[in-house]
Amino acid sequence: MAIKTFRPLTPTNRFKALPAFDEITKKKPEKSLLDVKKRSGGRGNTGRITTRHIGGGHKKFYRIIDFKRVKRDVVGTVVGIEYDPNRSARIALIEYADGDKAYILAPVGLKDGDKVSAGAGVTATLGNALPLKSIPLGMSVHNVELIPGRGGQIARSAGQEVVLSNREGGYALLKMPSGEFRRVPELCFATVGQVGNVDHMNVSSGKAGRTRWQGVRPTVRGMTMNPIDHPNGGGEGRSKSGGGRKHPRSPWGQLSKGFKTRKKKKASSRLIVERRKPAKRRK
Repeated sequence: MAIKTFRPLTPTNRFKALPAFDEITKKKPEKSLLDVKKRSGGRGNTGRITTRHIGGGHKKFYRIIDFKRVKRDVVGTVVGIEYDPNRSARIALIEYADGDKAYILAPVGLKDGDKVSAGAGVTATLGNALPLKSIPLGMSVHNVELIPGRGGQIARSAGQEVVLSNREGGYALLKMPSGEFRRVPELCFATVGQVGNVDHMNVSSGKAGRTRWQGVRPTVRGMTMNPIDHPNGGGEGRSKSGGGRKHPRSPWGQLSKGFKTRKKKKASSRLIVERRKPAKRRK
């Protein structure tokens, strides 16, 4: 994917870098695979804001993605690569021999007319989904299941990939995008290849208005608030909570830097072989 830059004739264009959409081959989505996406404005069932900084934005339909690759041992043809407003990755429309259609995440290099399939006996080629036990070591995969049959949960955003490092004892050892090494049952399905739209990380909207189109409302720093509104507020000028040197916190008092929020007795911790941030060596 290419990135478009602009001549800095206005403040908006100075840092604007937008996707070129050169890989998009199909403009209109498949109506049978669309669903209504209601907007909550960040409010829960009681009408109160439960997630801040959400509101407004352009109307959009949800594209139903086949993360489970339910069509097994049936060859499908890529009809087109489409833009999905609900995710950073591009999606590919697949049409099977029996006329069924489905959306999948489009990996790097997938083109119109390519053949893809899913199943335990398919070859490990681009876009095919198969169990981790059937994928050669060292290959990059995406849309990886954590539990067999649940559907892909890992490496689904733009540019993500998981490297199959090893297999032993019924588990596959995966190197996650974060650098963490984790064991996953080797019966879990994964799709071969790296998720497309790799240059998404280089996109810069250039102006606040484009962020509002995406449904994101402004964020105000706690340091600029009053003490009644935020633990870091108050003080003469910029200060850490009323002139003191208190640690930065969330509006509800939770430490925002270095405080571990993962549950200590989480069941899946036993599957983590090496964390993305190794423990500091004791002197």
